[in-house]
Amino acid sequence: MFDKLEDLLIRFEEILSELQEPDVVNDQNRFRKLMKEQNDLTPIVEAYKEYKTCKQAIEDSLAMLEEESDEEMRELAKEELNDSKARVEELEQELKILLLPKDPNDDKNVMVEIRAGAGGDEAALFAAEIYRMLAHYAEGRRWKTEMISLNENGIGGFKECVFMINGQGAYSRLKYESGVHRVQRVPETESGGRIHTSTVTVAIMPEAEEVDVVIDEKDIRIDVMRASGNGGQCVNTTDSAVRLTHYPTGIVIYSQTEKSQLQNKEKAFRLLRSKLYEIELEKKQSEEAAARRSQIGTGDRSEKIRTYNFPQGRVTDHRIKLTLHRLDGILGGDLDEIIDSLIAADQAAKLANMNEE
Repeated sequence: MFDKLEDLLIRFEEILSELQEPDVVNDQNRFRKLMKEQNDLTPIVEAYKEYKTCKQAIEDSLAMLEEESDEEMRELAKEELNDSKARVEELEQELKILLLPKDPNDDKNVMVEIRAGAGGDEAALFAAEIYRMLAHYAEGRRWKTEMISLNENGIGGFKECVFMINGQGAYSRLKYESGVHRVQRVPETESGGRIHTSTVTVAIMPEAEEVDVVIDEKDIRIDVMRASGNGGQCVNTTDSAVRLTHYPTGIVIYSQTEKSQLQNKEKAFRLLRSKLYEIELEKKQSEEAAARRSQIGTGDRSEKIRTYNFPQGRVTDHRIKLTLHRLDGILGGDLDEIIDSLIAADQAAKLANMNEE
């Protein structure tokens, strides 16, 4: 580990030197790549430098204890020694986590697909709440949201909703939201006061660039049509809606949120690329040995990940057995405690796998 840290420290110094060169400053692409590499290395380098400082402090304290006869100075040295040893242990753990292989998709924007599952209208109403929860979370982190497609049920619920979240590190935090979200409550339409259980499926997909996924034009059929839904402002009086059909996978994308056919087409292709990219990611993950996979689910849509129980005002994440009694806050977008706990559990699982290997 420490050989790798020394190599990273050398590389960090090289980057700082390169960034001062006029040729690099004038080459924007190279400059951006170096800046990103510098930003990625900074937390590792800072932690490693502090680690080395603490190790030196331990040596200095031990030397003082051997040489110093003054009891007051010896007590100070002992205190410094204990503090430095404790910090070294903390930093060793931090460095192990910082050196874990990084998910190459972590910095990407995300496509979020929410579908009502079992429960009819009640599931659709909860799908709309899950959308608002994730949109509020994005807003709190100053990420931008953009609707791609929306299929409503007429009473305020969403049968299906696809939207995009643009923001630094969006995938790194939101990928843990993929899976089945279950709600337990008395629906407004239920006259007998019985608690119903409904489900909503969430898929979090990293946005794929054109270089990530190459789509052959021969594999695509493009249909244009009038948008459905509420009228007004030319929404359903011009052929602005776009439907893409991808023959090899059978994936169908429908986009009608924009007035412009070109804009809807662009959105539809962005979503298709992300779906195809996700298929490739799933193939890759399924080929990996089980021991190398994270033990925290981050992508299986069939996995029941969380229950929102209204009568008890609680939210339970089943992957890490975490229960919080603040349902309203979580549905309002206050997800950091859950996501931070999932990230910590994910890191612990990966460290355990590394130690086994």
